[in-house]
Amino acid sequence: MPTIEIIIDPTGQSRVQTTGFTGESCRAASRFLEQALGTVSHEQLTPEFHQAEATQQSSQTEPT
Repeated sequence: MPTIEIIIDPTGQSRVQTTGFTGESCRAASRFLEQALGTVSHEQLTPEFHQAEATQQSSQTEPT
């Protein structure tokens, strides 16, 4: 089940963490939260994001 988690540390810094999404869908799903919380200072992509991208690229390069 796809999940978006908002983590706020004791200093007030927030972090948006997505799980269960693949490729660009995680960015699309969390975009409204990132905009509401302010400027993005760091982005760390999950393995699921990279796996989906690799699958899409390999299917595009296969002969038809």
